[in-house]
Amino acid sequence: MEITYASPSLNELVEEDSTMRTTTRPLKIIPLQHPSTTSSSSSPSVSTPASLFLKWTSKLQRMTWIDWLDLFLPCSRWIRTYKWREYLQIDVMAGVTIGIMLVPQEDSGFVPLFIYAIFGSSRQLAVGPVALVSLLVSNVLSGIVDSSDTELYTEMAILLALMVGILECTMGLLRLGWLIRFISHSVISGFTTASAIVIALSQAKYFLGYDIERSSKIVPLVKSIIQGADGFLWPPFVMGSIILAILLVMKHLGKSRKYLRFLRAAGPLTGVVLGTAIVKVFNPSSISLVGGIPQGLPKFSIPKEFGYATSLIPTAFLITGVAILESVGIAKALAAKNGYELDSNQELFGLGVANIFGSFFSAYPSTGSFSRSAVSHESGAKTGLAGVVTGIVMGCALLFLTPLFKYIPQCALAAIVISAVMGLVDFEEAIFLWRVDKKDFLLWIITSTTTLFLGIEIGVLIGVGVSLAFVIHESANPHIAVLGRLPGTTVYRNTQQYPEAYTYNGIVIVRIDSPIYFANISYIKDSKIDPNHQNFVRLREYETDVDKCSRRGPEVERIYFVILELSPVTYIDSSAVQALKDLHQEYKMRDIQIAISNPNRDVLLTLSRSGVVEMIGKEWYFVRVHDAVQVCLQHVQSLKGTPRSTDDPVLNEKPSFLQRVLKQRADDDSSIAQLESGFFRSPVSEDSNPQLEPLLSRKA
Repeated sequence: MEITYASPSLNELVEEDSTMRTTTRPLKIIPLQHPSTTSSSSSPSVSTPASLFLKWTSKLQRMTWIDWLDLFLPCSRWIRTYKWREYLQIDVMAGVTIGIMLVPQEDSGFVPLFIYAIFGSSRQLAVGPVALVSLLVSNVLSGIVDSSDTELYTEMAILLALMVGILECTMGLLRLGWLIRFISHSVISGFTTASAIVIALSQAKYFLGYDIERSSKIVPLVKSIIQGADGFLWPPFVMGSIILAILLVMKHLGKSRKYLRFLRAAGPLTGVVLGTAIVKVFNPSSISLVGGIPQGLPKFSIPKEFGYATSLIPTAFLITGVAILESVGIAKALAAKNGYELDSNQELFGLGVANIFGSFFSAYPSTGSFSRSAVSHESGAKTGLAGVVTGIVMGCALLFLTPLFKYIPQCALAAIVISAVMGLVDFEEAIFLWRVDKKDFLLWIITSTTTLFLGIEIGVLIGVGVSLAFVIHESANPHIAVLGRLPGTTVYRNTQQYPEAYTYNGIVIVRIDSPIYFANISYIKDSKIDPNHQNFVRLREYETDVDKCSRRGPEVERIYFVILELSPVTYIDSSAVQALKDLHQEYKMRDIQIAISNPNRDVLLTLSRSGVVEMIGKEWYFVRVHDAVQVCLQHVQSLKGTPRSTDDPVLNEKPSFLQRVLKQRADDDSSIAQLESGFFRSPVSEDSNPQLEPLLSRKA
């Protein structure tokens, strides 16, 4: 049903015709549909165990066999769409390169490679032993068991891999991948840039010919490089520099010329072959080599020493945290660079299954490697087939090629790593963020700086913490806009953004641009109306812009109506409900009426159940801001010139404003038939000033 009001029209479009005669026409107010509060099922978004179960079973029934296959075997997604002619050569070259880099780490990274390629969702992430996890394992186990007891030490490391895998699988199955959403793009970019610099510096020892301190912080690395300068050797520096230059040239040609794009993937393999050939021919003694590698594949065995599981729980959680912050962070960054979506839950599950299976083949905790993943990305890997090829290369190397791999120079592998991580140093992103959003730029600076000076894991934690602090601050201090009407329309917009928008005397329209809950309700509640200045106390910054706007309506000296535009409000909690009740009582004492515009179903249901709808009155809830303005303006017009006592309205014996409004509404309700038919006349005389009316003009 549409409730129709009649009111004189507004002369807006033809201002030059000052003698234009105004006429009346019907105004249709769309009634707001109030939801029933008798059943919790009245709201489709109210989650109950039964509704969640029905939703879950319905989703399962809609799943096809392909959906089930993708759920349990994510590799089927890229297998179905694999472009053999375009991807095969690149994936094979990338897999061979990563396999050669992993050979020195023996069998600890063999089995997880195959498992992750099947269950993981990232197409470039290279899993296996990494320095940070190795350092955590070493520090914890050295405090529990004597390192000289190699058998017990190894068994505990294997047990730790099993525990980490179980934790990661559990998080994936519980759909806790949403935690990754708090790692913003700025955090990932700053983290990858700083980590790339640290990884490159850590590889400098193979170029310089002497050992440097093993650290994830830039200061100890630089200090160690400077202090050991006396041990500098020319042969590894020259060989590493030549191979690095060749890699950079091949990468540039592969990127700039389409017909030479195979050079990008062939670069790392070329560097390894060239370095090995030089060593075999010249046999320089000052160049460090990979060295001897034990031959044979790892054997199946069940983890033991479960009696130490309790003491390993904190470390298992810490390594799982590293997997979330570092591995999934890297995978997310590479997915963004390669144009596909990453399933965080599947990623956690894939890492967990890889660790569980790895623990049965003598592998200690594995996670995503920053350096090898960077090489995989720079080599152009397109799918998980690169990981399968890496596993095959490692298997062949362990079975047949261990004598050959021992001649690979370490400086060649270091050149490959440095060439790869150089592409992840993203200062252009920082410049872009400076132009677009200063907060994101600050977040980038904080994350990269702390990662450089405090370490990778601390840097990511601080970056995520600061990012959350920004989110909490924005949520606790929401944007509140005073709305005005755009000339010639029934559209209401922010008066700061649209200076031409005009407001009405006696009426303030406010839009709250966020959910209303306990964290921000104090900020919103403190944004109170100042009746004498017709505006908000907190929103002083709007007063200048509002004052510049033209005002319409009767000349009144105070606020009579506050219209709350709630369309951006997606949620309201009990604290907000109580605050709204307090605000209503306070405004009632001040003779101010609250009107609500366009609340969504959930918000309106909450207000109904809490009694706020009845307290304010159902007649003060509207579908559109314009409907609320029309009704409020009619009441303001009817009150124009009505004397008002300056005494307390509660103590005053004369009828208060609210009483007069309620009487007017009662009169309106008694004439519904007349209102709907359009024959009801406004109480305002026809010779009223047309500038006081809310409607568009039309000629008589």
